[in-house]
Amino acid sequence: FIDGIFASLSEWTKSNLPQGAFTNLIAEGVIPGLGGIVIFIPQIAFLFLFISVLEESGYMSRVVFLMDRIMRRFGLSGKSVVPLISGTACAIPAIMATRNIESWKERLITILVTPFTTCSARLPVYLIIIALVIPEGRFIGLSYQALTLMLLYLIGFGAAIVSAYILNKILKIKSKTFFVIEMPNYKLPLLKNVVYTVIEKTKSFVFGAGKIILAISIILWFLASYGPGEDFNNAEAIVTEQVKNESITDKELQQKIASYKLEHSFIGITGRAIEPTIRPLGYDWKIGIALVSSFAAREVFVGTLATIYSVGSDEEETIKNRMAGEVNPILGGPLFNFASGISLLLFYAFAMQCMSTLAIVKKETNSWKWPMLQLVIMSGFAYLVALIAYQILS
Repeated sequence: FIDGIFASLSEWTKSNLPQGAFTNLIAEGVIPGLGGIVIFIPQIAFLFLFISVLEESGYMSRVVFLMDRIMRRFGLSGKSVVPLISGTACAIPAIMATRNIESWKERLITILVTPFTTCSARLPVYLIIIALVIPEGRFIGLSYQALTLMLLYLIGFGAAIVSAYILNKILKIKSKTFFVIEMPNYKLPLLKNVVYTVIEKTKSFVFGAGKIILAISIILWFLASYGPGEDFNNAEAIVTEQVKNESITDKELQQKIASYKLEHSFIGITGRAIEPTIRPLGYDWKIGIALVSSFAAREVFVGTLATIYSVGSDEEETIKNRMAGEVNPILGGPLFNFASGISLLLFYAFAMQCMSTLAIVKKETNSWKWPMLQLVIMSGFAYLVALIAYQILS
């Protein structure tokens, strides 16, 4: 719903403002950037609403107490349960929920491992890749595709727990704490307290991480909208000349022009530049562009491939058919086969492909050190796992 509002606002801006770079900046950079902030508000508000209700009612204290002994074996607190579970919806409000953890070391470890849990933004990538590469069939009554999706969720939780254990051994932060928690009587939550908590924590996100998200969105828009050289500047003339003997509609022509410009934009050149690096994973430069652009948000992966493949609709089936027809330029055969598909699934399972999460980690830790370490280590580990998977399966 929120996506639709901002998409309509972008279209209205393009239609009613004079054509030019400023209008494109507003319609394709600023408005989507604001949308990238606002779209998280309902998730954040609902999460803190439920957390506040559980805390006010006295139930949360009992859950935390029961889980504390188990979680401490991995360097976490019983209070880490809430962020890890809520991370399956979105890592941003989950990381904000770590504020209830008193020990800085336990809170930092929880912040660093929460992005491993499978958030809702990974689902569009998982669903389309699973539909492409996992065969139909059943095992003990469950389809292979459903089992694959469930396994990805379990891998995410497993990675978070193992990472927490390793970080607990590595981080030399003196933080000796005793688990003391009040066990209040069960009671009805006070509406005033609940509303105040929701408003304050939501406002903190909008005015804190929101500024960083907006800035990075504008930078990514610039990289995708501009490019060097004649190929980008004369894209319309070049594509028109290439298809002059073909009978295509004006809409299809515009799609081909958009695809050509994206290929020769700064972000497209980046995709070409990183192709030698990602080729051992079974990816081509088009997937490379999708990987780079999906740093804004993981779900952008599908939309980027739809654009570069000149698909006019973002319906999953249309994109799936187009992706299924892609040929590996080096080996021949389908580009999206079992080996490259599993490699891609594992890459997205472990990689830090979310600038919004990095922004909120920076805000919560008050330093760029931890989000940068998180980005490098998670992405490096994702690359290594994807490389091993592809080389074994291919």
